[in-house]
Amino acid sequence: MNDPADSPLMRLAGVRKSYLTGEVETPVLNGVDLDVRKGEFLAILGESGSGKTTLMNLMGGIDRADSGSIRFGERELTELGEAELTRYRREEVGFVFQLYNLAPTLTALENVWAAAELSDDPMDPAEALDLVGLTDRAGHFPSQLSGGQQQRVAMARAIAKQPELLLCDEPTGALDHDTSLVVLGLLQRLNRETHTTTVLVTHSHAVTPICHRVVTIVDGRIEREEVNEKPVPARELE
Repeated sequence: MNDPADSPLMRLAGVRKSYLTGEVETPVLNGVDLDVRKGEFLAILGESGSGKTTLMNLMGGIDRADSGSIRFGERELTELGEAELTRYRREEVGFVFQLYNLAPTLTALENVWAAAELSDDPMDPAEALDLVGLTDRAGHFPSQLSGGQQQRVAMARAIAKQPELLLCDEPTGALDHDTSLVVLGLLQRLNRETHTTTVLVTHSHAVTPICHRVVTIVDGRIEREEVNEKPVPARELE
């Protein structure tokens, strides 16, 4: 793995988060310490209910921690106001979710344009579509695209903002095996070619060999960390 890795882009320390259901408080994160390094492809692995999606939401500024520190560069996210947090999400973070969340009345290119307009320094939307191999589908609407193609548009939409951090929450969860390998391979290539720090949230241990590093979260805590000295090309996953 390259050494950009030794320079943290994001540092979480003692992060805790609970949710209230009626009068019942349920702890989800119980003191998470984690460095996310510049340029790395990081997997956050955990079973359903382990806290991995909550952790991603805090990293992406979608939710707020109850306590602890989340630093992104020189900024302390826990101290940002709503307007500043919105700006952080728009300018610094790209999101890829299990469900593609494309605007159905916009073409593939228009969906990417809509996201690019949120950035001060966007990539050309046509270039972003080309990176994911969908130049020939630019004028198609989501209903005219396969699930895998829609997810690739969602990826183009995310990277068109040229974010510092790309957060992917179970991005292959709705795809078949072969299409999943294509999408994972594309994430791997985009990380390598654009040097975008990429975090893959997943419940599947089988996909983690493609990442530089794997942290496993259990009951709201980081239980262990593994380093893949030689990440496996996605096409070689079984």
